[in-house]
Amino acid sequence: MGILKFVVAAVLVIAVAAIGFVYLAPERFTELMLHLDRRAAGLVRKEIDLPGGLHYVYLEGGKGEPLVLLHGFGGMKDNFARVARFLTPRYRVIVPDEIGFAESSHPPDADYGSQAQAERVHALAQALGIGRAHLGGNSMGGQIALAYAARFPSEVASLWLLDPAGVWSAPKGELGRIVEARERNPFFIENEEDYVRLVRFVTSQMPYIPGPMLKVMAQDSIRHLELQKQIFKTMFDDPIEPRVTGLTTPTLIVWGDRDRVFQFGTADVLRQLMPNSQVIVMAGVGHMPMLEKPRQSAEDYLRWRSGK
Repeated sequence: MGILKFVVAAVLVIAVAAIGFVYLAPERFTELMLHLDRRAAGLVRKEIDLPGGLHYVYLEGGKGEPLVLLHGFGGMKDNFARVARFLTPRYRVIVPDEIGFAESSHPPDADYGSQAQAERVHALAQALGIGRAHLGGNSMGGQIALAYAARFPSEVASLWLLDPAGVWSAPKGELGRIVEARERNPFFIENEEDYVRLVRFVTSQMPYIPGPMLKVMAQDSIRHLELQKQIFKTMFDDPIEPRVTGLTTPTLIVWGDRDRVFQFGTADVLRQLMPNSQVIVMAGVGHMPMLEKPRQSAEDYLRWRSGK
């Protein structure tokens, strides 16, 4: 009984210490959790300065053909860490914080249109010695990936689009109706509670993230609220359809059938514009399939790529 009491006491002490770490040192806890996700995926955080002064922070890992993945509006490179663990055994995966977000540069007066962002990603790829690459993107990142393929078609081997933005001729989803009615935009983060509400808005099956960690992750959006408003307007004023109509790049379009941001019928509109595309609709998934169902997202992608 004495040994049992000692073990129970020890477990309680460890549990209390862990809870204290989460709530008393949330920044360090968040850094640790992100590090563990990256390590599990075989990703390493790296930095690079491009000519002209732009600073990129990115994750890289794995070997094989290069696969560049682009996060969505208000997101960060680590949005792809959990799906990347299934991809790095096959590909050299590169996931940048896009300019204007997270740890990369935030130039206040830059052009944040999809073509300008695509040209920046292209400059990053060149700096990393990448010629022809496979490209993937979620939401705004998908819009930028499409702009990249339209601008540099010979340098994009395939596209993987996860609920991409920019297809503004499609029927409006909930976000479009909010913007049209000039209601409060869930993507404009003024405080930590706004960020928690945004996470609920963009996901249907979000993996558990402790509250203190969500609050740390909210800080970039809070700090750069005015810039993000500027980027959001640019994104919504930038239809991608004219540039990708008839684009023959092999493309996998993935959509969550519970996406509240852009309705999943948008996938069919995009498929009709791109003759070499295929659509997968993921049941019970919201706007971020790679976070909500990372294994299934990766397996669908790998299966599609194996058939190319």
